[in-house]
Amino acid sequence: MTAPEPAPAPTPPQGIRRLTDGLSARLFAITLGAILFTEFLIFIPSASNLRTQWLEERVAAARIAALALDAAPMREVSDELSESLLMKAEVLAVAEIEDEMHIQLLAPQAPIEGTMRLVDLRGSTPAGRVLATLSEYFAPEGEMLVVIAEGSAEGRVIEIVVPQSPLKASLVAFAWRIAGISLIIALVAAVLIYAVLDMLVVRPMKRVTVSVEQFSRDPGSWTRRLSPTNRRDEIGRAQNALSGMEEAVADAFRQRSHLAELGSAVAKINHDLRNSLASAQLVSDVLSKSEDPRVKRAAPRLERALERAIELATATLDYGKSAPRPPRLQPVSLRTVLLEAADEALNVGGASFEANVPADLMIESDAEYLHRIAANLIRNAAEALAQASTPNPQIRVSLTSRAIEFRDNGPGLPEKARANLFRPFAGSSRANGTGLGLVIAHELAEALGGELALAETGDAGTAFCLTLPGLPA
Repeated sequence: MTAPEPAPAPTPPQGIRRLTDGLSARLFAITLGAILFTEFLIFIPSASNLRTQWLEERVAAARIAALALDAAPMREVSDELSESLLMKAEVLAVAEIEDEMHIQLLAPQAPIEGTMRLVDLRGSTPAGRVLATLSEYFAPEGEMLVVIAEGSAEGRVIEIVVPQSPLKASLVAFAWRIAGISLIIALVAAVLIYAVLDMLVVRPMKRVTVSVEQFSRDPGSWTRRLSPTNRRDEIGRAQNALSGMEEAVADAFRQRSHLAELGSAVAKINHDLRNSLASAQLVSDVLSKSEDPRVKRAAPRLERALERAIELATATLDYGKSAPRPPRLQPVSLRTVLLEAADEALNVGGASFEANVPADLMIESDAEYLHRIAANLIRNAAEALAQASTPNPQIRVSLTSRAIEFRDNGPGLPEKARANLFRPFAGSSRANGTGLGLVIAHELAEALGGELALAETGDAGTAFCLTLPGLPA
């Protein structure tokens, strides 16, 4: 069965689109935007301070002019002096309010035209000053400001009239200066931050991206593989994980290629084996008609062994096609199956076998599946006992709570075998073993709706537990 073709990878963007869609451009734009936004947040209170200072400077000059009038007789000065004081204070008119009386100190030299807007500097809040500053940028042309502030003496209030256009011009010029300086600072900072992030983030991510894209196009033979890194942050861990995954996938593809070649060879061997077994079955039919008592006793066992061998050869082909037959559930004598499996598995071994299972215990299961599971477990135990030269080797099968326990008194499984217990070609502890026996037994147990697991292993022996539905509690 051929593996499905990998989905085609999306074509990466080219040219300007590739530049704008890339992580580098987005990172630079985000950094630049964040710095400019921060500068804007700083600009708002700075512009508010500039407006307040501009107004207070003119109020202070008006107070000085009021003090000059206090020194004049009858608080009156000539028109020339009044014009000079107004020009120095940069205001159009100055008045004082005392005891609810409005006193004109410096009258305007010409009629004041335009819309009047009241600005009270007494008790203003920072938020109010910020909002007022923003409104100055959108004020209509020719607007006049009537500014009210504390006077030169206690209980007095000074009132001045100033044109709004010089204030607006000062704020606009200030905004342009701040914008230019902010843009330069933002560009320099963005370039520095981008250079650092490009080295620490963007370049490693580019290597990861290129490797993943090439892998998605050709998983079996991509060449831009990542090398492990000493970085301990998230990117370093991701790169190391991807590097390990690439090696694992490469090994998996090599193993798949080997398994495909092996499967082809097994299919050819299986065909010849089935022909040979068919011939042997004909011989067993002839032997079953013999009058010799020994032959009569051995013939049924031989016939069953040949049937199982043919069934196994057929199942091997099904396994290679990922289409094993479903289990055929029927009443099965568990003890009979275990004894037949032991007869087959221990035909060349010297271990003693004991089945502590009631003779009348019947369960709903597949006799062939149970036989193969038990034979694999008993054969593995017998071969391990023989390889370790265990004195007085014993294999005992008994019932526990909803499980069948297969136990031996061998030396236990080595660490490598335990780590790869149910992996083909990796879990065997014998010199020439393939590790397929436990893998097949595990899959057959799952097909029966149960589970095969290692219960314990050590110097006292090894025990496997086979859990099956229908076993007594």
